Amino acid sequence: MSSDQDHLRETDSEKRFEFKKEQNAAFAAEKGELDEETIRLISEDKDEPEWMLERRLRALRQFHAMPMPTDWPSQPDLSEVDVEEIVPYIRPDVDMRGSVDDWTELPDEIKDTFDKLGIPEAEKNALSGVGAQYESEVVYQNMQERWEEKGVIFCNMDKAVQDHPELVKEHFMTSCVPPSDNKFAALHGAIWSGGSFVYVPEGVTVEMPIQAYFRMNSEGMGQFEHTLIIAEENSEVHYIEGCSAPQYSKFNLHSGGVEVFVGENAHVQYSTVQNWSKNTYNLNTKRAICESEGTMEWISGSMGSKATMLYPSTILKGRGATDNHITIAFAGEGQDIDTGAKVYHNAPDTKSTIESKSISKDGGRTNYRGLIHISDGAENSSTSVECDALMFDNESTSDTMPYMEIEESKVDVAHEATVGKIGDEDVFYLQSRGLDDDDAKQMIVAGFIEPITEELPIEYAVELNRLIELEMEGSLG
Repeated sequence: MSSDQDHLRETDSEKRFEFKKEQNAAFAAEKGELDEETIRLISEDKDEPEWMLERRLRALRQFHAMPMPTDWPSQPDLSEVDVEEIVPYIRPDVDMRGSVDDWTELPDEIKDTFDKLGIPEAEKNALSGVGAQYESEVVYQNMQERWEEKGVIFCNMDKAVQDHPELVKEHFMTSCVPPSDNKFAALHGAIWSGGSFVYVPEGVTVEMPIQAYFRMNSEGMGQFEHTLIIAEENSEVHYIEGCSAPQYSKFNLHSGGVEVFVGENAHVQYSTVQNWSKNTYNLNTKRAICESEGTMEWISGSMGSKATMLYPSTILKGRGATDNHITIAFAGEGQDIDTGAKVYHNAPDTKSTIESKSISKDGGRTNYRGLIHISDGAENSSTSVECDALMFDNESTSDTMPYMEIEESKVDVAHEATVGKIGDEDVFYLQSRGLDDDDAKQMIVAGFIEPITEELPIEYAVELNRLIELEMEGSLG
């Protein structure tokens, strides 16, 4: 391919994520003091039941009572994060909020946004369900009829509050991610909006992935989508989310919440490819509770963002439950990507694996921060943690901070960590086979991240590889 063709391909890929749209909002909460009046306005605009408003107000009180997280060793700098400077809620101008299931019914500016991001193409590839969130609201949702006939529910969270109140009331920010978990979980509980609700009945296997895409378009806003997945006994589902935002001069805040309930002998895979702009603070809380013989899998790729603090966690509650994590993080100039995983072995015969890959260049910093807790009585449990870091230069840094809390003697625990630079001899070998310097390094990185790409559907694997290429070329942000 010629250099001109390469440039065109890079430019097209960059434009796919960096384009911006003029905000056309039907309702927007004012930035400023986050108080009870703001919460009531948001809840009223959504026509929520009283019990959800009460939960929001309780979370707001907890948020104001909790200090900013500043005491973790070597954590990202959050001093720029001022909640009073963000717009907490923007409802785009769509008549049928969250209920649109025909792509042609969306306003042209929103349709064009998701056309550029490839949402219709994903649906054409016969995914089980597709949802798209723009700012604070899900604006498009579709589910294949054959899964609806089997009792599978895939809708936005606001609709779930109205149509499935008992399920939501039982599971929403109660035992899995309570607002008291951390300050940003409390903030999320107060001003959450949009997100996905997935319910898979007992014995049902959803054979194709369910997909959601979250787009933060406006400058200086926060996005607080909530995802709630309930997989009943002997069920199986794969949920994929993608996230992006354009580059602005003001900071944006993404503070989503994810709760997953894995029933006995159920299997849930949760895959994420995030490409936030380099002015976004990505501060999510994700957790699963796994019953006996259940399996939870977290697959995540974190690119973009000025700072990320993200540690998907699983509570292995029942005997024989399993948890697997595969994560990759990329940090370039001015980025601090602090990611990892947490696993709580609370029952015998439980098993977990964590495989973490990180890449840093141009002075960027990556950090693996993980926790393994094996409770007294969780005998015959096993865990394996492997952390690999790849650096491009002497200015970049990579740290590994594993925490092991082992209260049971009859367990098997393994940890391994490696850190290194791209070897000159490896680059020279590939150059001797006809590759130039950049292509050689990209091939080395592609091999390095293969464990995660092989776990993703082909369109997401291609996307992840292309994002890594763009980050290496300095084309994004």
